[in-house]
Amino acid sequence: MNDEKKIPSTTPDAEPKATHSTVPMWILSLTLVLIYLGAVYFDHHGGWFDSKVYGPYASAEELDSYQPKSGAAEAFARGKKLYEMNCGICHGVDGLGKPNQAPPLAGSQWVKANGVQRLTHIPLTGLTGTVQVEGQTWNLSMAAMGAMLSDSDLAAVLTYIRGSWGNGMGEVTADDVKAVRAAIGAHPQPMSGEQMMKMPE
Repeated sequence: MNDEKKIPSTTPDAEPKATHSTVPMWILSLTLVLIYLGAVYFDHHGGWFDSKVYGPYASAEELDSYQPKSGAAEAFARGKKLYEMNCGICHGVDGLGKPNQAPPLAGSQWVKANGVQRLTHIPLTGLTGTVQVEGQTWNLSMAAMGAMLSDSDLAAVLTYIRGSWGNGMGEVTADDVKAVRAAIGAHPQPMSGEQMMKMPE
């Protein structure tokens, strides 16, 4: 009896069968990285769907900082910029001061006084020794940070301080600063808190 060999079918029309395979990890990792980078780019350049904001600006606040201003708005914006450059490093851009460094300006009785003479003296002459701010004693030495500013620039800084962080006080004019500067004279000396309190507001 002859054994017949069975020849396997090689029919070309056989239907292919689906097999299971995994996505390569490098493709998954690359996709996640691209999604993350896209989110970061959008966060910095998207303008948060504000119809008034489009590239290269990233927020309404940034766009507003480039808009031309005039009058009181211009002076307030200039005061903010000068404050952050000259005063914010110690008193904080939020006006809350820094422990063991500088007292707060937000809510300070020095800032919220009815008059502006004492407040104007401080950046023109500097302040040394102990001073009371909101019931807390500060022992400090502040340089005459405003002495090099023009009358109008220092007035803008003081107006910004008096009008920010809930202080709600009125403006300081260039004439106010000019009068205090003239009273101080050419050789200002740092004053103590006690000396400041003896002068009229």
